[in-house]
Parts: sequence; C-alpha cells; structure tokens
Amino acid sequence: MNQEFRIEIPQFDPRWSRSLVPLAAIVIAGLALLSSSVYSVGAESVGVIQRFGKYTGTVDPGLRFKLPFGIDRVTILPVKRQLKMEFGFGTGGANDLYQVSREQEREADMVTGDLNAAHVEWVVQYEISDPEQFLFNLREPAATLRDLAESVMREVVGDRTVDEVLTIGRQGIENAAITKLTDLVQSLEMGLRVQQVQLKNVHPPSAVQASFDEVNRAQQEREEMINQANGEYNKVVPRARGEADRTIQGAEGYAVKRVNEAKGDIARFSALLEQYEKAPDVTRQRLYLETISEILPQLGSKVILDADVQQFLPLMNLQQLSPEAKR
Repeated sequence: MNQEFRIEIPQFDPRWSRSLVPLAAIVIAGLALLSSSVYSVGAESVGVIQRFGKYTGTVDPGLRFKLPFGIDRVTILPVKRQLKMEFGFGTGGANDLYQVSREQEREADMVTGDLNAAHVEWVVQYEISDPEQFLFNLREPAATLRDLAESVMREVVGDRTVDEVLTIGRQGIENAAITKLTDLVQSLEMGLRVQQVQLKNVHPPSAVQASFDEVNRAQQEREEMINQANGEYNKVVPRARGEADRTIQGAEGYAVKRVNEAKGDIARFSALLEQYEKAPDVTRQRLYLETISEILPQLGSKVILDADVQQFLPLMNLQQLSPEAKR
C-alpha cells in the first residue's frame, strides 16, 4: 500500500516584508550608532578627542562614549609606555614604524673628530609627555625625533677622538647626547620626554678591526703595568718611610743618650776637680788605687814583682799556678 507524504510550504505574505524592513533598518542603525559611540582606552594609554577636527581634551583609561558618525574622533596614545628607537641595528618583530630604520648601515657609520671612522649603534628611549603637543605641533613627531637623535649623535661623536668613542668616552657621549636631544625636543614642543640615550655596540669598521683590537690590547697591558707599578710603589715607599722614621728616631735617641752621658761625665769631672783642688795628693792616690782596682781583675793569673827582688823562683809556688802561668 503506497502512502504519499506532502510537505506544505507556507506562502509568503507580502505584509511581513513591509513590517521587517523598518525593523532591520532600525537594528542596523542602532548597531552602527553603538559601534561609533563606544570605545575603550587601554590601561597605559589616554584618548585624545577631536570634535570636527578640533582638540577638545583627553580621557583616561576605561570604557568611553563619544558622538557617533565621525563627529568625535579619538586617537589612542600610549603615554605610560616606554618607547624606543634603535639606530644602526634592529630588533625583529618591532610594532613601532619608527623603531627601526631601513638604512641601518648608513646610520651607524660616523666620522670622529680626528677623522677616523667608527661604527656606532645606540638606542634612544622616550615617552609621550604631552598628547596635545605630540599630535598637533608637528606632522610626524616620531620621525622628527629620529632625525634629531641621529643628528645629535653625529655631532657628539664628531667632537671626540676615536679612542674616546671606542674606549673611555662612552659615558660622556651618552650624557652629552641626552642633554642636547632634550634641549631640542623641549624647544620644538614635541610633547616627548627623552629618558635615556645608550650606546650599544661601538667598534671600528671591519677593514681595520684587527688593528684596533691590537691597540686595545696594548692599552689594556699598559694600564695593567701602570697598576702593578703603582701597587709596588705603594708597598715599597711606606716601608722605606717607616725604616727612615725608625732610623731617625734611633739617631735622635742615641744623640740624647750621648748628650746625657757627656753631661754626666762633665759633672763627675767637675766634682773630681773640685776635690783635687782641695787635696791634690790624696785625690791622686785615690784615683790611682781606683784605677788599679779596675784593671787588675781583668789581667787574669798574673804575678807582679818588685824590680828589687833578687830571687824569683823561691817565691813562686808553681803547684798553685795555672797551666798557662806554668808555661
């Protein structure tokens, strides 16, 4: 038994079309109004509002509303983000159009004050300090800052010798560059604040790299020898000064001792002279006896005889003499 299935398709009613068209138009207009009226400002940015092209103010981060259909135009600026520009080299994946140049080799090649060539790579870090000045005072403030930074660095490097640029003058170059660049940015009212100028890789051109490396090694050896000599000087000189002071103090002590001894001798001789003048014979006899008493103990085993003695041997007790006396 065959059965027939029928699907009934509702007939289109023209009256529905006339009612849906206005509704769709209202929905589309509402969406367009909403999309052109609502915008969001990031946490590290501000929104600069222009009404019919005229600046009216700035808004803080968050969800904001504006007049739709192009009446209000909002420009988002990252005022709390640290921006940078790289000169002579480039970091991959940079989102900022002005962070990296297409002429990196040309930027890095410079001439020093003594007409030598140097390859200088550096970085400028900055931030947007005044959104109104940044947007309306200059047509391309970021591009202008890049040109100013390159001009300032060439001027600073051109005032120094190649040895200063490659070795000891890096900090001075950075300080001079940031000072000059800051003055130019402020005088032009660019709405920017230069935070740092930092030299990265500074070296001579590749054709003379080996020669400059030899010079640097020689300078390092020279500095090392000077430091060693200064260390030896600081070790030897204080020791010599100490020995000299000790010798001087010893001499001064010896001088004081000799003077005191001389004064004592003078006092003793004066006292002796005074006694001698009072009794010359007695004093002479006393001095003789005192002198003999000091000398005789130093003679050892000695026998002193009178010149008038006739027989020497009977007086000698040879058994009591020492071996030396017997000989």
